[in-house]
Amino acid sequence: MKDTPIDYDIVKKEIENSGLAKIGKGTIREIVRTVNNIEKESGKKFIRMEMGVPGLAPPEIGTEAEIKALKRGVASKYPMIEGITALKTEASRFVNLFLNIDVSEKSCIPSVGSMQGAYATFMVACRRDVKKDTLLFIDPGFPVQKQQMQVLGLKYDSFDVYDYRGEKLREKLESYLSKGNINCLIYSNPNNPSWICFTETELRIIAELADKYDVIVIEDLAYFGMDFRKDYSIPGQAPYQPSVAHYTKNYILLISSSKAFSYAGQRIGIIAISDELYKRRFPDLKRFFSSDEFGYAIIYGALYSLSSGVAHTVQYGFAAMLKAANDGIYNFVDAVKVYGKRANVMKKIFIENGFNIVYDKDEDNPIADGFYFTISYPGFTGVELIEEFLYYGISAISLDITGSKRSEGLRACVSQIQNNQIAELEYRLKEFNKHHPLISQK
Repeated sequence: MKDTPIDYDIVKKEIENSGLAKIGKGTIREIVRTVNNIEKESGKKFIRMEMGVPGLAPPEIGTEAEIKALKRGVASKYPMIEGITALKTEASRFVNLFLNIDVSEKSCIPSVGSMQGAYATFMVACRRDVKKDTLLFIDPGFPVQKQQMQVLGLKYDSFDVYDYRGEKLREKLESYLSKGNINCLIYSNPNNPSWICFTETELRIIAELADKYDVIVIEDLAYFGMDFRKDYSIPGQAPYQPSVAHYTKNYILLISSSKAFSYAGQRIGIIAISDELYKRRFPDLKRFFSSDEFGYAIIYGALYSLSSGVAHTVQYGFAAMLKAANDGIYNFVDAVKVYGKRANVMKKIFIENGFNIVYDKDEDNPIADGFYFTISYPGFTGVELIEEFLYYGISAISLDITGSKRSEGLRACVSQIQNNQIAELEYRLKEFNKHHPLISQK
């Protein structure tokens, strides 16, 4: 089929030039590179859904605070590794006001984005007990976290939660934890890539089993408050962001500025460790670090060796944004609700053109509209669909690389789609549907 929205020969050439045996199995960055090349050669703009980057301007509250800090001369000074006081204070307040849990300032530590937060956490949490040598991913999940584990030479296991929602999660999770080798488990909530959100029942199950088997729960809150079915935006007022921290003290929270605060380029997040876990001592940590106290090892063992702290000015920027949110001056959730509205429109267009939503329910409730959604098309695997989409000027990533067992699916991110591209998306999907008719349409 050569009558496609993007010149067939250009796309075919760039797929070959990618050097990948299957372009559909490419990493996010490899897909980005190939699409950039096709856009340059063809002169046509893609509907870009492959990379989860914010599509909104950063809040001036943060940038202005950074400028003021620069003018005060903080760039000439090393920041303390554990974070500046203002940021630690506001991070502790934020966790209390928007999660309804208490984490002291000491236990709130800045990291160079949640990516570094996860990496530092893996370095310590996965080495706390020589008998517990494996981390468990509740998939689907962020592919780079598995890459981090591989770089560190650490073991991991995983399962796709698709068929184990609600009470079914208990038996499945216990089948792993009961082996005694699991040191931590990790998931994102809301989930990247599927946008599923764990229910209170599921969070309680995770907490109960984590306590039973002494497993640390790493909860990646990269999309904090962005389940728009409920309003989590009012400080100190229910409903609060759902979290396993309501049911266990065995937790580490990774809180990112990238999506909820549209501050991805400045690379800052918060590692919030329960005060109880921060103070716990694990003698086996002395194999790698100078102290066996968990929190101390995170800061002065892992983070010190990785970057010796987060850039000074950005700490002031994030502190200012958190303070504004805590004081009720800045509604960070309202600022990103556009993603949910856009997802609602885009999902309807996909469904009208023969596509299915892969992860479509949270137990018995329809999934939320948010930053991501997942799609499939009858007759295609996800890997095949990625390649075919390129000829239609559409990009996404395969669920294969996220630990999902739904090999027919793709992850679509809504953040880079502009309102003036919606009509073009509809046209391209109609063309795709016309060229790949479903049996019921023939």
